[in-house]
Amino acid sequence: MKRLLRVCSIINLKTLFVTFLVVVSTYLCLKYKFIADYPLTLIATVIYFPIVFSIEGAYKMRESALDDYGSIKAHGNAIYFATRDWLEEPYEETIQKVRNLLVQLMLFCRILFAEPVRSMRKNEDHVYKYFSELSAFIKNDLRANGLVSG
Repeated sequence: MKRLLRVCSIINLKTLFVTFLVVVSTYLCLKYKFIADYPLTLIATVIYFPIVFSIEGAYKMRESALDDYGSIKAHGNAIYFATRDWLEEPYEETIQKVRNLLVQLMLFCRILFAEPVRSMRKNEDHVYKYFSELSAFIKNDLRANGLVSG
């Protein structure tokens, strides 16, 4: 059912018009015996280059998202280790709180990258919520327990 909906989403009036033009032009060429010998490289180039560019664009977007994900994960690990190792007396509930915040943040980042674009706004709100909670944790819990800034 989802595949059918995806196919239906790319079919619009422009698609139907182009299909109509292709069918009519093919019919007229066959009827009036209009034949042309096009080089295969021309046809292959017309098909090949747009596909290569779209794949390359999708690959670059994926790599950019993975870079951002890795950066968030690395900074999250730094916050976790600062909580665990740099506080004079780290409380277990503080360590557990930062661990839960980071796990939820990474979970919603993963969901944001994996789900369809139509649910992006809802997933972004979850990610921003956990960024805000993490920021409040740093301000209220870490700074209050003596962790210096910087």
